[in-house]
Amino acid sequence: MATELRARRDISVVAFLDDNPELHGATLNGIQVCAPTRLDRLIAARRIERVILAMPALSEPGRGGLLRRLAELGVEVDYLSTFPEAAIDRSDQPLAPDTLLGRPAMDGSLPLGGDAYRARSVLITGAGGTIGSELCRQIVQCGPAKLVLLDLSEAALYRITTDLRPLAETFGVELVSVLGSVMDAPHMASILSRHGVEVVLHAAAYKHVPIVEENARVGLANNALGTAVVARAARAAGVARFVLVSSDKAVRPGSLMGASKRFAELAVQDLAAREGATLFSIVRFGNVLGSSGSVVPLFQGQIARGGPVTLTDERATRYFMTIPEAARLVLTAGALAEGGELFVLDMGAPVRIGELARQMIRGAGYSVRDAAHPDGDIEIRVIGLRPGEKLHEELMVRTGAQLTAHPKIIRVHEDHLSELEMAAALRDLRNAVECGADTAAIDVVRRTVRDYAPQGHQNDATALRLVHPCYPGE
Repeated sequence: MATELRARRDISVVAFLDDNPELHGATLNGIQVCAPTRLDRLIAARRIERVILAMPALSEPGRGGLLRRLAELGVEVDYLSTFPEAAIDRSDQPLAPDTLLGRPAMDGSLPLGGDAYRARSVLITGAGGTIGSELCRQIVQCGPAKLVLLDLSEAALYRITTDLRPLAETFGVELVSVLGSVMDAPHMASILSRHGVEVVLHAAAYKHVPIVEENARVGLANNALGTAVVARAARAAGVARFVLVSSDKAVRPGSLMGASKRFAELAVQDLAAREGATLFSIVRFGNVLGSSGSVVPLFQGQIARGGPVTLTDERATRYFMTIPEAARLVLTAGALAEGGELFVLDMGAPVRIGELARQMIRGAGYSVRDAAHPDGDIEIRVIGLRPGEKLHEELMVRTGAQLTAHPKIIRVHEDHLSELEMAAALRDLRNAVECGADTAAIDVVRRTVRDYAPQGHQNDATALRLVHPCYPGE
């Protein structure tokens, strides 16, 4: 956009503004990247008359706050979507979310539930991750009194804190950054007490299927036991709401990652069934476009390098949402909860990954190279499913789904364990993890998550008898 604008005689591009401190002082085509905090000085020194907001994912409340802030500085403000088309060359822009999703993207506002977070103290675990960071950005715009950011990664925590600070100042939100693990029970209890936390959004998890498959004990400990630690600490502290961010891979899981998320769901369902002041709920959804490790950035990188684009299986399908859509609906579902709900987000029809790859190649201006088109630009190479991956993901197991006040949020009913069964499962998993035994930890998960069928065993009756305690006839 800057290149196109510089070609016009009536416009002079003075600077880029970006919240990322790592970019400050850098130059792009001779234009300096500056911190937003310098804008008032830039306006005075360079006689700036217009600011263009190129932030299409920003929600309406966030946009309104920035517009008010800029208006106070006496400059004209244009939003990218309303800027004259002649000033922007869109020929090399990435495909729109509507194209990749196969459906229209959802509206950018949070129509329901903002009051559940307003003037509250909110803790977000995994705050530096893909979903966690977007939850932070959106919840700031709801006006909580305090937002506590927890992450195990110092770098991720620094990035999201720095990114959020200008927005938090606009909405008058106190930011608190806490480094630590969800496995640390005393630390979690201290955080909840010290900051008077009233709402917990638990997004911390290891989510990459092949990595958890190869690091079973660590993945199961973090995802399953970590969730139990945070949820129990929330209950003991009298937190008003606890929302577990879950995954469609928890449904009839074929991977340890999926099984660990189902184990986490069972732990939360167990607490929800007991008497207490905390409203527990679970929100389950599929893949998000552009998240760490998802196919979209993977394909983008492969296309940029000239291919090949690697595809696990031509038949593979996945459910997709944009990152803002998923975070918005998680917040809405958490606010709708009355206790014990397992919510599933309506993600539309599943997308064929092979067709997604072809769309992205064509959208980047290239052609697909295959047997019918040997002179094409980019090859698609099928490499086979990785350990734990399934051809098709599901969002729910049982029938009897119920509509909620939001058309994209569905309430489902699924079986859960008794209090004694869950206590025994947590004890056994904790013992296996402390003994350092991957095999023992996996065995506990196999006994606990009754629908868990490791990839390669789904159609093997003998193997199912070995790993599935509820196999018919046993």
